Formats: sequence, structure tokens, C-alpha cells
Amino acid sequence: MSDKETGKGKEGPGEKGFRTPGLRGAQTTTLFRAVNPELFIKPNKPTMVFGLVAITLSVAYLGYMHAMKENDQQLYEAIDSQGEKYMKRKTSKWD
Repeated sequence: MSDKETGKGKEGPGEKGFRTPGLRGAQTTTLFRAVNPELFIKPNKPTMVFGLVAITLSVAYLGYMHAMKENDQQLYEAIDSQGEKYMKRKTSKWD
């Protein structure tokens, strides 16, 4: 006997009883889908890799800029009235 004769064929997407897994198959409003698109859009790996690299490079650049600012404070060795040596930051008349 074939599947057509027994009635045990595969169900098509338009037939009753078919459910899409996850939130894509849930009944939602258009507003909910517009506010939460990440729940309904399939993950895009190249875009995720690009975003991860972009954020990593941005954070690394900010860290580099912070380190350069720390090193560029123009410190010099000063001696106080008791003869103690210490590091002092150069200041201008405007500070």
C-alpha cells in the first residue's frame, strides 16, 4: 500500500496541525514584531561576525587612546624643600 492509500502522507505547510517552532509560529501583533525583530529574523552569521569585530576594534581603540593619554601627561621629577624627589605633572597658567 502506498502513502496515498493509507492517508499517512506528509503534511504540507498549509494543512492543519502544522506548527512552526519558536516564536515565528506564535500569534503576535505587527507592533510586537516591529519592536522585537531579533526574535523573528533568522541569525545572520556574517553580520554577527562583522559586528563582533567592529565592537572589539572600537573598544581596543578606546583603550589605546586612554593609554596614550596616560603616557602623555608630561610628568617630571620635582624636588621639594626637604629634598624629597617626586613626580609632578606639568601645569599651565590656565589650569
